Amino acid sequence: MVQTFYSGFVIPFIVGTSVLFAVIIYKYVRWMVRLPRRDKLKVWHGLFSVATLKGIWECFTECLLHRRIWRVNPLLGYMHTAFALGWFLLIVVGWVETIAYLGLRFVPLQGHIFFDYFTQDMDHGPRWGINFEVVMDVLLLYVLSGLVLAVFKRFRSRAMGMKRTTKLTLGDRVAMTSLWFVFPMRLLAESFPSQLPLWWGYSIALGVFFVAMPFSRYMHIFTEVPLIFLRRWGITSEAGREKSFDHFQLEACSRCGICIDPCQLQRDAGMRNVQSAYFIRDRRYNRLTRYVADNCLLCGRCQVKCPVGLELDTLRLGSRHSLSGTPSNGRFNYACDVDRSRGEGRVGYFAGCMTLLSPKILRSMERIFTAAGEQVWWADRDGGVCCGRPLKLSGDIEAARDMMRINAELFRNHGITTLVTSCPICLRVFREDYNLDGIEVLHHSEYFVRLLSDGRLTLKPGGTEKMTYHDPCELGRGCGIYDAPREVLQTVGTLVEPAETRDEALCCGSSLANMAVENSSQVAIAQAVGRAFEATGAGEIVTACPLCKKAIARGTSLPVMDLAEVIEQHLA
Repeated sequence: MVQTFYSGFVIPFIVGTSVLFAVIIYKYVRWMVRLPRRDKLKVWHGLFSVATLKGIWECFTECLLHRRIWRVNPLLGYMHTAFALGWFLLIVVGWVETIAYLGLRFVPLQGHIFFDYFTQDMDHGPRWGINFEVVMDVLLLYVLSGLVLAVFKRFRSRAMGMKRTTKLTLGDRVAMTSLWFVFPMRLLAESFPSQLPLWWGYSIALGVFFVAMPFSRYMHIFTEVPLIFLRRWGITSEAGREKSFDHFQLEACSRCGICIDPCQLQRDAGMRNVQSAYFIRDRRYNRLTRYVADNCLLCGRCQVKCPVGLELDTLRLGSRHSLSGTPSNGRFNYACDVDRSRGEGRVGYFAGCMTLLSPKILRSMERIFTAAGEQVWWADRDGGVCCGRPLKLSGDIEAARDMMRINAELFRNHGITTLVTSCPICLRVFREDYNLDGIEVLHHSEYFVRLLSDGRLTLKPGGTEKMTYHDPCELGRGCGIYDAPREVLQTVGTLVEPAETRDEALCCGSSLANMAVENSSQVAIAQAVGRAFEATGAGEIVTACPLCKKAIARGTSLPVMDLAEVIEQHLA
């Protein structure tokens, strides 16, 4: 029986492990202590709830099986699963092997990791008759298959379904290189257990990887686990300020690069250093610039693809707020007389700035209200206050809240029960930030569906000409409204879908969330969007956002119409 589990070659492994856990404990304790009191209460109440059980299951499905990555790219899913699940099983089976050989006795960590070296002269086999060598070799080959794909992806990413991979930091390169050596060195060392230099190589590779891990993208291996539980317990990031919880999100990002290809700023405008992977990297290492923080459409295309489910848009808004400097402090006076509304009615209509700049949509809405016999209170027909979302997107949260307060008072003073808007930008902020208790907020597409189902609106069928529909970012990914516009359009014509639609729909490129992007880049994106819709063979493009209508029209020769205009044309 072996009495000791120590040899000089284990020193790099022990040092690396000690550094890794010291840094992890320091970071996690500091971040948890700095959580607001309300978040700490959520942790306490959630710890002994069903949410914890759900978190355990999510850790298994996402941290080990990487289910979300499989959905986006099966080849990448296999690669990540081979690394995560394979390494996890190597550890578990290694512990079982130790018990099978030595029984229930204390074995230091290095004894488990370098078990084949310390037990090569053992005079008996495992007690349960299991051939652990075969099992461990199969698992090791499984991990190595993932390693081969990882190396291949770094040099031939397109063959793996990725047009671009992330640029690496120095810490990333050190950790990645050492990780690439870990498993081949293990295979060699366990194949020739008497060769001490091979064990030294294995130990050094592990030690270097563990030291570099907290300062590289591989920190996600440990950070994703607490992030899952914290989210399950109800803790989120906030757009108006940075929180210590944000650190869990920042370091749970593996910079896998899945968020890069969906970005239209990269794909169509040639901007290759502002994507979410680089924003997360720069904010994590305290080198975030206003240029990177501002250059994002906040369209949500990367967020729906993120395999970790990071709140990418919210994190960026928090950074914009922090980088915006001194708050407005009343430098804009919104407390003027803004009640320029007209009419009375239980239904209120808020056009929004972009609709007011699109008079055809406004006239169409007026005709539709009249056809439905709806008595409407027009909130901003002759001017008014912006909904506040553009200021929120720029990071000026205080000024946005000032606008929201005035509008909310205006809505309540007129006693409306339903608020309709044609602008998805306004819709989202009304639903997320206004807290309009007792007032139902509808997009005009949802309102049209209600009028049709109640029989208050009759439409005549269209001809044989085909239409294609564009999902606005704020309406689709932002508010989850995909079916209502399609339901309306299918009553008047033939609808054909573009290649990228619904939660993968293209952004028009003129998002108010990015006021830093140049006009030429906006046009380039609009032209790419136009080509995508032209490829459907449709005769006209329909959208449900006044801003999208104007933006897409810049990039195509096809007619671009708002849903309200289509409805007006088909009024019986």
